[in-house]
Amino acid sequence: MLRRTFLRSGGAAADAAFAGSPWHGTAPAGSGGGPTRQAPRVRAGDSPYGPLGAPDANGISLPAGFTSRIVARSGEKVGGLTWHAAPDGGACFPDGDGWIYVSNCEVPLLGGASAIRFGPGGEVREAYRILSGTDLNRAGGATPWHTWLSCEEIPRGQVFECDPYGGRAAMPRLAMGRFRHEAAACDPERRVIYMTEDEPDGCFYRFVPIVWGDLTEGRLEVLCDPVGTGPGAKAAPGPVSWEPVPSPAAIGTPARHQVPRAVHFAGGEGCHYAGGICYFTSGGDNRVWAYDAAAGMLEIVYDGDAPLRGVDDITGTRGGDLFVAETGGLMEIGIISREGVVAPFLRVTGQDRSQITGTAFSPDGSRLYFSSRRGPSGAREGTGGITYEVTGPFRD
Repeated sequence: MLRRTFLRSGGAAADAAFAGSPWHGTAPAGSGGGPTRQAPRVRAGDSPYGPLGAPDANGISLPAGFTSRIVARSGEKVGGLTWHAAPDGGACFPDGDGWIYVSNCEVPLLGGASAIRFGPGGEVREAYRILSGTDLNRAGGATPWHTWLSCEEIPRGQVFECDPYGGRAAMPRLAMGRFRHEAAACDPERRVIYMTEDEPDGCFYRFVPIVWGDLTEGRLEVLCDPVGTGPGAKAAPGPVSWEPVPSPAAIGTPARHQVPRAVHFAGGEGCHYAGGICYFTSGGDNRVWAYDAAAGMLEIVYDGDAPLRGVDDITGTRGGDLFVAETGGLMEIGIISREGVVAPFLRVTGQDRSQITGTAFSPDGSRLYFSSRRGPSGAREGTGGITYEVTGPFRD
């Protein structure tokens, strides 16, 4: 069943005003800003890219005009680096005449993140580590100043700010809170960073840095019910507000339990910001949410049993389409189109015990990267992980 929906999307314009950033100085495409559009009610239907074809040589079913290739396999060399197990959250960054794809590693104690540098034709130039020695690095998010926020999905987990270009050491950003971090998305208009929490009663947070572009100091806030329905209130569509988290370090009481009016979500997963809206998923109830930052409203984009199952990672195109990856289910990446249609975009066959992670578009929007975290083996440790690239006529 599909309930009432709300969907806006935006262009690729970005706000690059982040005075004081110690990192890089221009904003990547798709990092926020731009006009918003109201879309029709979401409904299951035909994909704007057409039906899926038969599985290709890589076991990927795609619409006509699209092709796939394997970029990296866990335990095998790519660009001089042994690719990590359990590839998870990812993002792309511009790099001269090429680009960089960053991937987290969801392995206990050894986690971290790696990067692959591509040339203008998609050839692999090199690969290297950008973070090591962390724990269960799950999703994360890119910043407008070209850094990667790698998030630990453990109790009292941290956010590490990493340099995808490999020139600076990764740094923990303690002011962003200690909790089971999942994903992060930057809002350059309000100069905040939204974050999800993968707990059965997880919260939705935002970090307000003192200086935009410098994450060493700031205020952690949690999304709240302004009416105040009481502790443990489940999230529901309607007006929302923000309140500071008294103790972001969560030494005694977990961050999600510190504010009585905080609203709770059934396992926060992916997070994506575009055009004034922050979209995020909750895997426990298979929902895609939309927080309208200007209106201070929370809405449900998708709430159903099909065609999206086990919603997890989420990203978007410059043209306003959302791409949502499944954990389990049919191992599909689905599209929620700017016209309001929900349909499969691709399917991975023969890997039913895996999950799709790390969805990210190249800076020019022509290539989609993602990983099968466990690969065909389905091994819990993710030693069979595979990272893919899909190329084709994505809509602007």
